Amino acid sequence: RSTNKMNKLFLCSSTELEIRKTTREQRGMNNYNGKVLTRGSNQIRSRFVKKNGQCNVVFTNMEERRQRYLADIFTTCVDIRWRYLFSIFCISFLLSWLLFGIIFYSVSLAHGDFENLPTQKGDGLMPCILHVQGFVGALLFSMETQTTIGYGWRCVTEECPVAVITVVVQSIIGCIIDSFMIGTIMAKMARPKKRNQTLMFSKNAVIALRDSKLCLMWRVGNLRKSHIVEAHVRAQLIRSYVTEEGEFIPLEQMDLNVGYDEGTDRLFLVSPLVVIHEIDKDSPLYTLSKADLEADDFEIVVILEGMVEATAMTTQFRSSYLAREIFWGHRFEPVIFEDRDRYKVDYARFHKTYEVPSTPHLSAKELDEAASRASSAGAFCYENEVALSCGEEDEDIFDSSQIVGLERGEERRTSANNTTPKCTTGCEVFANRIM
Repeated sequence: RSTNKMNKLFLCSSTELEIRKTTREQRGMNNYNGKVLTRGSNQIRSRFVKKNGQCNVVFTNMEERRQRYLADIFTTCVDIRWRYLFSIFCISFLLSWLLFGIIFYSVSLAHGDFENLPTQKGDGLMPCILHVQGFVGALLFSMETQTTIGYGWRCVTEECPVAVITVVVQSIIGCIIDSFMIGTIMAKMARPKKRNQTLMFSKNAVIALRDSKLCLMWRVGNLRKSHIVEAHVRAQLIRSYVTEEGEFIPLEQMDLNVGYDEGTDRLFLVSPLVVIHEIDKDSPLYTLSKADLEADDFEIVVILEGMVEATAMTTQFRSSYLAREIFWGHRFEPVIFEDRDRYKVDYARFHKTYEVPSTPHLSAKELDEAASRASSAGAFCYENEVALSCGEEDEDIFDSSQIVGLERGEERRTSANNTTPKCTTGCEVFANRIM
C-alpha cells in the first residue's frame, strides 16, 4: 500500500470543526491528515452546475454499483457514450455468431461430417450441414443464419435434430439482439438532450430596478424556429448554511420565485426573453446589497424545461451563475428590432449589458425600510400641518367674539362652532389619500 494518502477536502463550519475534532480525539483518531475548508477561507467554491448544464458531481463508494447498473441495462446503454454503445453493438453480434458457430462445428464434428471429406459424396452419408467442411464454414453458416443472408449454398439437413434446434434458437436470440440494439440506438438518437445545443442562457445575470423594485434578471433564448412547447423556468439558490446547532450544510437549495403564482414562469419562447425574480421579503436575496454581492459566495442554478415540438419529448436545459457573474446595476441590451413588417432578433447583443448608474447600492430590505421611513415622516408632517391649520381657525373665531358684547359674542361663538368644518387627523387624511 502506498504511504501517500490522498488529502480530503471537507466543507464545514468552525463550530462543526470543533465538534469533529473533539469526536476524533475521543475515538483516538489523532492521525487524521485531512484538510478542512472553513467558512472563513478565501478559496472560491466549486461550481455545482457547469455553464453547459452538466452537474459537477462525482459518485464514490457506491455499493453494488455494477449490479444496480446492469439491473437497468437499457437505461445504462442509452446513457453511455456512443463509442461504448458501438462497441457493445459489435461485440454482441460477434459473440453470438461465434457461439453458434462453435455449436454448429461441434455438432458436425460429433456426427463425423469432417471424416473422409473427398469420398463423402459417394458413400451415401448425409451431413448435418451441407457444404460445411470446417470451423470457418460453420462460422459463416452461423452468420448467414442469424442475419438471414441466405446464400443458398450452406443449409441444415434433417440428419441432426440438434442442428435444427440450434437454428431455431439462434433465430430467436438474433431477433432479441436486433430489437434491443435497434431500440437502444433509436432511443439514444431521439433523446431531446441535443436540443439543448440550440437553447441559450445569457453568460451573466444582472440586478437592477424594474418598476421601482429590485430584481434579479437573466436572459434565455431559442436558436431554432421550432418551439419549445409548455416552456417554463425555475431557479434555485445554492449556498452554504450553518444551522443553529452548528451543522454545516454545504449545498442548501432554496427556490427563487420567478412568477409561479402569476404564471410568468411559463414562456412563449419565440424570441429571447428576460426572466425576472423580484427580490421581495420572501426572496433569499432580500438582504443582499452590492457590497454583499462582491463578497458573498453562492450559486444560482437556472432551469428551462419544455417539450420538443418535433418529438413531444421533455427536455431540460440548465446553467448557473456564480456571485461574481452577477452584475449589479446593469441591464440587458435590447435584441429585438422592428424591420418593416417583421421583427428582427440580433443575437450579437444577446449577452451584452449596459450599466445603470442610478441603481441604488442598498439591499431590497434597506430600500423598503427607507421607503417606510419616508412614508411615515410624510404622514407625520401632514398631520402636524392639519392640526396647525385647525388651531389658527380657532384663534380667529375667539378674537372676533371679543369685539361685540358678551351675549352676541356667545351667540356668534356658538354659530361659528356649528359652521366650522370638521378637522380630520393626519392619519385619516393619509388614509383617504391612499384610498
